[in-house]
Amino acid sequence: MKESEGWFRDVEPGDLEGARAAITDGRADEPRDWPVAAVETGFAADTEEYYDALHGATLAATRAAVAEREAADDRRLIHMVRAMDDCRRLSNELAERLAEWGSSVDEGGTGVEYARTVVAGESGPADPAVRSLADRVVDLADEADRLEDDVERLAASVTPNLAALAGPVLAARLCSLAGGLETLAKKPSGTVQVLGAEDALFAHLRGQATSPKHGVIYTHDAVRGTRPEDRGSAARALAGKLSIAARIDHYSGDRRPELEADLAERIETIQARAGDGPEGDGHE
Repeated sequence: MKESEGWFRDVEPGDLEGARAAITDGRADEPRDWPVAAVETGFAADTEEYYDALHGATLAATRAAVAEREAADDRRLIHMVRAMDDCRRLSNELAERLAEWGSSVDEGGTGVEYARTVVAGESGPADPAVRSLADRVVDLADEADRLEDDVERLAASVTPNLAALAGPVLAARLCSLAGGLETLAKKPSGTVQVLGAEDALFAHLRGQATSPKHGVIYTHDAVRGTRPEDRGSAARALAGKLSIAARIDHYSGDRRPELEADLAERIETIQARAGDGPEGDGHE
């Protein structure tokens, strides 16, 4: 915008959409006394009216930005995986309560599967409250399953390389922990390695624990399937490839199958350390 112009140029008083667009897209090379300029150009009767208009415009711009961000596919993925985890956690917690409640009638009945037998009338007390609770457990478990299917479909589209390397659910969790695909793509591999282990990391920084070797990526077969003494190496190798995958997904989106081959080769080398040395106890 020119030196003599402000965001309010060509914006009619009361035109909130026009004001929002001007605030979002406009720029000035240097600050000026915009309230005075607004009064001089007739946009506002006084500075108080100018600030009221500015407040409305910035509020509308912020709301539009938030709505756009929440509509993004990676945000949908984050909400899906968090809802899935919530449903799974609640169904398991309530299933434990259900098992305790029905233990006087059945022995060994536990978990969601026990709730399903109660709903089917195959076990459990006849108490309607127990059967109602069993219904809620099953509903939550089924909803978690449906959400997991949705996560798998969306992750394969939004984060194709990350989903291929990590699996759709872990890819979604990494995006969730980072706060979005863009944020994840900008994180160094060392940070990706310990996402989900923040409590352990803070304890380490306070001198109360050793440095964590991995966070949520522990659930990946490349880490979990590696000997404990080599899991740090496996986690570093995995995190490095996941970081690259996230950057490709965010900045270009093209599939890179070679990432999977490279990771498989690296993990195979790490896991082969079990046969290294005269006593077969490979090292970091």
